[in-house]
Amino acid sequence: MVLSKPILNALSFYFGQLFEHPLRTKAITCSVIATAGNYASQKLSGDKTLNHHSLLAYGLYGLIFGGTIPHYFYNILERTISEEASFAVIKKLLIERLVYSPLYQAFTLYVLARLEGKDHKTAMHQLQDLYWLVLSSSWKYLTIIHLINLSFVPPVMRVFITNIMGFFWTIYLANKRRQQQMKSKK
Repeated sequence: MVLSKPILNALSFYFGQLFEHPLRTKAITCSVIATAGNYASQKLSGDKTLNHHSLLAYGLYGLIFGGTIPHYFYNILERTISEEASFAVIKKLLIERLVYSPLYQAFTLYVLARLEGKDHKTAMHQLQDLYWLVLSSSWKYLTIIHLINLSFVPPVMRVFITNIMGFFWTIYLANKRRQQQMKSKK
């Protein structure tokens, strides 16, 4: 019980900020989660030293793009397809999975590489090597979570839920990117 009060206070503060300043709150949350996911990935891989460029790249990506793009996407999705529309959740899911996700995955892979200091050619090579693997894995493993998110989570909380699953997705993505980079060096 002693820990529940600070946790409830933190959640209350977070939800207050989410309501008052949704874009800023989502951007900061995504930055923290992306950095933590990259840190966890590096530790789980057994790296002795931290790649600070990668941590910074994930943090910047989360701050600039990771919270903002989904915020606007979900807002547009909610305005475009009303809850009263026939098969609203299925329509939203199909748009998210077949339009937004392919574009967002490509954008993410490219921008992360650039934020890590890689040149355009290297970023494109990494994108070409990883895109289909990352996208098909997203479809395979995250579709049910997105279905639940669209079906049961209030719109204001969808980016938060996406960020929570994004922590684990960041670990996966960072691991795949690291494997590809090691393979390219050989």
